[in-house]
Amino acid sequence: MMVSHLRGSAGTFLLVVTIFAVSDESTDDGGWITHPGDRLVQPGPCNIAQEDKTLKQDDFLERYAYNQPVVIRGMSDNELFQTLTRRKTLLEGYGHMTVRLSSANSYSYQKQDTTLRHYCNNYLHPQSLNTLGNETFYLFGDNAHEGWEDLLEMYNKPLYTLPGHLPALSFGIAGPGSGVPFHFHGPVFAETIWGRKRWFIYPPDVKPSFHPNHTTLHWLKEGYPKVKDDLNLYECTLAPGEIIYFPDKWWHATLNIDSSVFVSIFLSP
Repeated sequence: MMVSHLRGSAGTFLLVVTIFAVSDESTDDGGWITHPGDRLVQPGPCNIAQEDKTLKQDDFLERYAYNQPVVIRGMSDNELFQTLTRRKTLLEGYGHMTVRLSSANSYSYQKQDTTLRHYCNNYLHPQSLNTLGNETFYLFGDNAHEGWEDLLEMYNKPLYTLPGHLPALSFGIAGPGSGVPFHFHGPVFAETIWGRKRWFIYPPDVKPSFHPNHTTLHWLKEGYPKVKDDLNLYECTLAPGEIIYFPDKWWHATLNIDSSVFVSIFLSP
């Protein structure tokens, strides 16, 4: 446990107690096994505002939609989708499907196509600290929906909406220690389905210090110790069934603690 400061929507600072996750392994990993020796990082603190399913649409718009990130716990209704994305079930139904992998550097210029089965069998190894971002490929944010419609239709999106924006789903799978270094785009919801994922977020007007071709794991080891007490840094660890939202153009980086399955809901005008 630690004490930290949390910004309110009006720019004020509140004293909050941060509780560290203590569970190292869930009792059910959906077949996305992460051996203890492959787990390169542990859960971190959470200084992001946290809500539950009692959060109303009007309150979401007033407090978070345009102002700050929020973690929403206990709202997800995706038990069926979680079942469908167990490793064995997913590979039986979709192992032959082509997926597009993106390089894990800030701008994700490079792409590779492979089958889902080949990716899951050959790419989900622990991230190497010495491997550059443009040499690391994983499935996130760029998979075409052809052939995946029936699966994605089973995902229940968060209840909140952003006026003038429509949702677009993205499905991802990644190995332990992988992640995307700092970048930004439009507003987004992201839910962890299997595994755990750390998030690091900065406001749009505070550009974090990072190398665009270094992995998030490298930044965690080299850069994070220098900024972990920076009041501009928002961070949290998401477990299965937990959702994060952040507004337009907020800098963010991700780091998968375990072999992880996740969904992002990009909101576009």
